[in-house]
Amino acid sequence: MTRYAPSRQYLKAGLAALAFAAFSALCGVNWPPAFVPSALLLASALVLLYLASQPAIEITERHLAIGRRLIRWSDIRRVDRTGWISPLVVQLTLADDRRILLIYPGDQDSAASLLRQLRRMAREALIDGIPYKQYWGESAPPKADRRTAPARFHLLRPEDEAEVERLYRRLKSVGHLDPKNPHDEP
Repeated sequence: MTRYAPSRQYLKAGLAALAFAAFSALCGVNWPPAFVPSALLLASALVLLYLASQPAIEITERHLAIGRRLIRWSDIRRVDRTGWISPLVVQLTLADDRRILLIYPGDQDSAASLLRQLRRMAREALIDGIPYKQYWGESAPPKADRRTAPARFHLLRPEDEAEVERLYRRLKSVGHLDPKNPHDEP
């Protein structure tokens, strides 16, 4: 089992942004334009504290656990990465067409490791739209080749086929079928 817990840096940054928002609000009492950075800092603090409160993610051989929620690997049909790397944001599509937005607020190395494990364990899923085996470079089972020769149907009797074969060889060696002079006959 591998456990990915949120980084403590998000909590520290959220508390710092909250403290600066409070200080800016106090300054806004005497100077009203200070309420603008106070509101922005408060919004940033709320986002950072939300990320810090995300549940730990556990990966086992049988399932993915996001907090108390268990998702079997066989239920995952798609693993789609968004543009977010830190925090890592991955969209999981389940067998019943439900979508789960997995958010992991961790450092980049842990996020890369988590993403790789998600992709590796979801064996029945499309990974960023590519089938699992193709994504990992595994050979897919051979498909029927469409360029194989079609089934041959016998149109002639065996005696007639032998005659056609004899005439074909004669045509190939002499260049024509009708004898113009008797010396061309084999």
